[in-house]
Amino acid sequence: MRDPVAWTNVIQVAKTVLAAVLAWVVAVDVFGLPQPFLAPWAALLVVHATVYRSFSRGLQQVAATVLGVLLAWGTGQVLGLDPVALAVMLLVGLLVGLVRGLRAEGTAVAATALIVLTTGYSSEEFLLLGRLFDTGIGVAIGLVVNALMWPPLHDQAAARAIDGIDDQVGELLREIAAGVGPGCGDSDVEAWIERTRELDEEIDRAWGLVRQARESGRLNPRRESWAVRRPGGFGELLDRLEQSLSEIRSMVRTLDHSIADVQEWDPGFRTRWVGLLDEAGAAIVSPDSSRIAEVRHRLMELTTDFSTEDLPARHWPEYGGLILNLRNIVTSMDQVAAATPITPSRLQQRRSVRG
Repeated sequence: MRDPVAWTNVIQVAKTVLAAVLAWVVAVDVFGLPQPFLAPWAALLVVHATVYRSFSRGLQQVAATVLGVLLAWGTGQVLGLDPVALAVMLLVGLLVGLVRGLRAEGTAVAATALIVLTTGYSSEEFLLLGRLFDTGIGVAIGLVVNALMWPPLHDQAAARAIDGIDDQVGELLREIAAGVGPGCGDSDVEAWIERTRELDEEIDRAWGLVRQARESGRLNPRRESWAVRRPGGFGELLDRLEQSLSEIRSMVRTLDHSIADVQEWDPGFRTRWVGLLDEAGAAIVSPDSSRIAEVRHRLMELTTDFSTEDLPARHWPEYGGLILNLRNIVTSMDQVAAATPITPSRLQQRRSVRG
């Protein structure tokens, strides 16, 4: 009940339903149009997650409906209504969707033409004009409802997605620390690498939410929309998360080579490095930038201490690689931890004003 992202989704669904119903009521009761099915249809298609997308797709929807109606009319006049006519009309309608600027509306062109032709309106020019009027009503009401009734801002969804990823990065580090040992095998390594790939996909989705957040501020009449067009820091945090996952993959590959070569680690190095890996994961899960900085400092001590040890040269490629990977991870995650919990800039400004 207190989840703002969930409420944004619920409000958006309610607005879509309201826009479709209003479009039908206005078309029937205000303008007296007979069977204005394209009015709620257009309203449903126009109410999008952002006001900007509603306007841009609204124009495309109008163009798609006009093309669909004209295509149905031309098909009815030339070919009539039979299976061949349907096939030709649908083929042309879908090919229109390949034209730049209408690629998202190819199905809408074909579907509109199909409805108009099969319901018998294609042979009556007056009714065809009515169908275009239906569409205009639906598009207009959809735009007004989405723009004036709590127009959505999606920066909180982007912040939440980023906030969840850094916790999973910390958990993965702790899982690797717990799994490194004599019983560690190829299946463990592959599972860790697969987990980094899954987190990469989550980062891709987070990037999509960041782009949507920026778009949600465009043409949005809400006073805070200017701050959403530039959700400061989100891109930098995602870059750091991507770098961390790349370093984790490299670290796991180094562990895999060590296992394959049956190389026995120095017990002192293993204990200290694994302990730092687990500590780094814990500091990321319960975000604490000072603990992360301490891990980086202790890594430097580890490097200094073992650089003076008389260790076999064959160990140092693994040791150096693991130390470098972990250092890069904590360096990347330091600012992420400092920014956690991730809060959109407009909410930070609102809280500072209240304070």
